Amino acid sequence: MPRISWRRLAGGGERRWAMLGLVIIVGLWEIGHRAYGDFVLPSPWATLLALGRLGAGGELGPAVLTTARDALSGFIVATLAGSLLGGLAGRSRPAKAMLQPLATILIGVPAIAWVVLSLLWFGGSGLAATFSVAVAVGPLVFVAAAQGTRTVDGGLRTMARAFRVPLGARIVDVYLPHVLSHLLPALGTALAMSWKVAVMAELLTGAGGIGDGLAAARAEVDTAKTMAWVVAVVALLLIVDRLIIEPVRRYFETWRRGLPGEAA
Repeated sequence: MPRISWRRLAGGGERRWAMLGLVIIVGLWEIGHRAYGDFVLPSPWATLLALGRLGAGGELGPAVLTTARDALSGFIVATLAGSLLGGLAGRSRPAKAMLQPLATILIGVPAIAWVVLSLLWFGGSGLAATFSVAVAVGPLVFVAAAQGTRTVDGGLRTMARAFRVPLGARIVDVYLPHVLSHLLPALGTALAMSWKVAVMAELLTGAGGIGDGLAAARAEVDTAKTMAWVVAVVALLLIVDRLIIEPVRRYFETWRRGLPGEAA
């Protein structure tokens, strides 16, 4: 009798499990709608209709592009700055002693505080959202990069130097895989937070985007339109995660395939 590999079965049906999770969410949403009514929680169908009206009316496309610009520009700045400074802190004790308290302070500041400050500093421009995203999520990237750099196996470094492995090969084959095992999960979290902060900044600044659409829907007391905007931002986040973060994660984690306990 063939032996069943539950790990392989679960991996092969990953998309089906994801679809099942989505069905459960929609089912709970429908139950909530039936319990509380349209004003509190519109049905999934009513939300989709409202989303379709936003698309047909020409509101959805420009808002999505604006929010994507605000979120991704801040995310890119946070990724570059956090990775470089985190790598420096992981390799240098003085740099860590200087930068770690700063990162802790920045993490402790609520995202809404950065949004309010950026509104005062930059006005209602898109720069306010970009700055808010960068300063809110940058410390998360910094901490992950510092941890990954600091915990690289010293034995591997010593062996690579003993065999005179070129610096480029050491970076790609020794340092990078370990650092990315810490950094990539943090980037997924940072990306999700980037959308939330960008929408929050747009809602307060009125500089366009999904946040501005949410503000208009709130003023109109249109719950279906509000939910439609929420669905739009969540869908946008999932698409970007699947098209950018997930392929990068899979590409850089191919080295795991040969490890015991990892699926081939």
